[in-house]
Amino acid sequence: MSDILARSTPAPGGYREIPVGAASELLGAFALLDVREPDEYTGELGHVAGAQLVPLGSVPAVAPTLDRSKTWLVICRSGGRSGRAAGVMASLGFTNVYNLTGGMLAWNSAGKPVER
Repeated sequence: MSDILARSTPAPGGYREIPVGAASELLGAFALLDVREPDEYTGELGHVAGAQLVPLGSVPAVAPTLDRSKTWLVICRSGGRSGRAAGVMASLGFTNVYNLTGGMLAWNSAGKPVER
């Protein structure tokens, strides 16, 4: 956990931002939540292996069923929706929530592996 904290920065919504390089190196420490729409999840940008799909509009309803003790990495296309979702999760009492800075656009640009 200390590696994650050291490689991330606080965001105003009560969560933290983490860049692609750090997130990919520490990937095993995260539970992954992709908040895009289903067609985006399987589309050209693909998704990070193991990511659970919960579209942004469903996050408030689904979040209470998620394990608050896990460290969550929230992912979207560019980092905007995932930032909003991370903020919702933080407001619901999640204490270890990270937004993937730049989203799947940055992940793909960095050449990180994806599933489609």
